[in-house]
Amino acid sequence: MSLVLLPGFMLDAGLWDEMAPLLAPLGPIHHGDLFQDDTMQAMAARVLAQAPERFVLVGFSMGGFVAREVVRMAPERVQALVLVGTSARGDSASQQARRHAIAGRTPDQAFRGMSRAAIARGLHPDRAGDLALVDRLRGMGNRLGGAVFLRQSLLTRPAFDTRLAEITCPTLVVAAAQDALRSVAESEELATGIPGARLHIIEGSGHMMPIEAADELARLILDFVGQTET
Repeated sequence: MSLVLLPGFMLDAGLWDEMAPLLAPLGPIHHGDLFQDDTMQAMAARVLAQAPERFVLVGFSMGGFVAREVVRMAPERVQALVLVGTSARGDSASQQARRHAIAGRTPDQAFRGMSRAAIARGLHPDRAGDLALVDRLRGMGNRLGGAVFLRQSLLTRPAFDTRLAEITCPTLVVAAAQDALRSVAESEELATGIPGARLHIIEGSGHMMPIEAADELARLILDFVGQTET
């Protein structure tokens, strides 16, 4: 068995540093490349081109949007799907306005580093003042740079709510009770729309569950994948 992990907006493989050794019993881990393309479909095609023939797919936040495209394009290759802190809703008016605001800018004009305040907002209130964690997350964005920031910021994210029933593989949806970026209601919509999907809500974590709740999230994935094999 193999796992393919898809990170969120302006995050790289470092997102999974705590979880990778915990997930190792499931098999080799592959990190999806969401950094070179400017549409969800192209990102999904790249993930499929680089992935093993069959795999368990884990998509976090923006990576969850790409994960649904992967399943849509090659359902026979996805053994099981885990959607973490993500949504089936399309772009909000404010997200569309942000896209328009940076359209036409150069990478240097558009990107001067991720805002520490915005990063802190994605954490549990008890960890919002953890400067080491905030700077770790900011460092991922700095490594990716302005060109990736523009590509990911300009992505359109159409609503997928009417197509959730097309996902037929075993699916686990995970939300954080204190997530200020993606609500529990959005995860409930995913779990309701995907046939047979399971929903789990993690207490005591903000949006960055792969770091803030690494042990619990890894355990959920291990248990879920183990049950799909029986």
